[in-house]
Amino acid sequence: MTRKVTLRAERTESDYRHLEAYVDEAGDLHIDGQDLGPGTAIVSDDGEYEWFETIDAVHIPRLVVLLGGQMGDDILDILERDYTGIGSYELEKRLRRSDIRVTRHVW
Repeated sequence: MTRKVTLRAERTESDYRHLEAYVDEAGDLHIDGQDLGPGTAIVSDDGEYEWFETIDAVHIPRLVVLLGGQMGDDILDILERDYTGIGSYELEKRLRRSDIRVTRHVW
């Protein structure tokens, strides 16, 4: 069974935001998100916004260091320790500002 780390699970009266991460058999990191509710109106007409990001295994050691870990640390351990809840927004900011290649699919 694949280990998944829930980075974000936020609920308000009208919105839901979910973000999780896992590493696949090839060693690639996946960060999958789903937002539901009227808060998605700026990007979605139907109240739902989903995205899937992949970071190739070759880039994971650099990501570990970018996120404050040491070479050889487990990326999921780092994410679980420091980038859940409000920290998940910092993760997204650091990824955007880095030169680490992230493949993103949105619908």
